[in-house]
Amino acid sequence: MLENEKTDDKIYNVVQPDICIVCDLSKIDAKGCLGAPDLIVEVLSPATLKYDWNYKFNLYEKSGVKEYWILDPKAKSVTVFLLQPDGNYDLGTVYECNQKAPVYIFKGLEIDLNELFEE
Repeated sequence: MLENEKTDDKIYNVVQPDICIVCDLSKIDAKGCLGAPDLIVEVLSPATLKYDWNYKFNLYEKSGVKEYWILDPKAKSVTVFLLQPDGNYDLGTVYECNQKAPVYIFKGLEIDLNELFEE
């Protein structure tokens, strides 16, 4: 993840999301994704909770990630943040395990959270 730079000496932020979807293949090279992915999913754990909610949230927002999902396996929920035209995420929408969460970057696609959290 970086801010519109492609040379190694200009790369300031490198993260490893749990799930990353990049629709523009020109952003992919041998080292990874150069620029903002279209959708990122982070799966919360006690060790990453604050990092995912704070640092990564702000970094993804600033970098222009269109859709950011924070998946909470303990609560069996997902919070979906959508990047707004002003460059900020909305307040987020929480989807519970008995719901379907729409994937906004792919019109018509929904994730059945019952299946996702099935044990």
